[in-house]
Amino acid sequence: MKIINKELMAVAILGTLLFSGCDAVKNANNTQKGAAAGTAGGAVIGGVIGNNVGDGDNTALGAIIGGVIGGAAGGYIGNRMDKQAKEIENEVPGAEVTRVGEGINVTFDENSGIYFATEKSSLNSTSQESLTNLMRIFEKYPDTNILIEGHTDNTGREEYNMNLSKERAQSVVSYLKNNGISSSRFTTKWYGETQPKYDNSTKDGRSKNRRVEIAIMANKELKNEAKQQVD
Repeated sequence: MKIINKELMAVAILGTLLFSGCDAVKNANNTQKGAAAGTAGGAVIGGVIGNNVGDGDNTALGAIIGGVIGGAAGGYIGNRMDKQAKEIENEVPGAEVTRVGEGINVTFDENSGIYFATEKSSLNSTSQESLTNLMRIFEKYPDTNILIEGHTDNTGREEYNMNLSKERAQSVVSYLKNNGISSSRFTTKWYGETQPKYDNSTKDGRSKNRRVEIAIMANKELKNEAKQQVD
């Protein structure tokens, strides 16, 4: 499991907090990530991180950080996410699991648990098995919202890639919904070739860019629970 620990330096100016600086730090205390946000607005933090990770195009990470509540309540949520992230890593082989802020980013590319045949959006049996394992964890932790994103490489026409990324993201969401996960938990987005994480000039880079990303965040109920627990 990868750990992204964002160091946000708080500077008091006229009673507000300004945050700057982002760095990836391994072997950090995950539970303390949420508390590190302090009392600053989550949307502000999300904007900072969204513009400082991977050329400013990490919408999944931005969504996670944009929803932080910080302080002791954030630490409570972080502890819950630590446990869930570990279970995903153990139960879904091939998933790239990243703990960040008060949420979890899970990435599947063509070399891992959920993948698609060339120019196809239907789920094969291996992908369905991985999603079934993931679904069981979602059922165990019902107090989360789930963002599903579809991405492609830059091979082919941009319009075609945008539609393909949409169909792939929707295939994942449909499978999870049809197997009992509430539709109210999902948001679906697609970006075609516009958010590469790797070099599209190489075969390996293109393979990794053909991916589905999942962002797991605390829902309103969990945030309220966290605030009540630490009051």
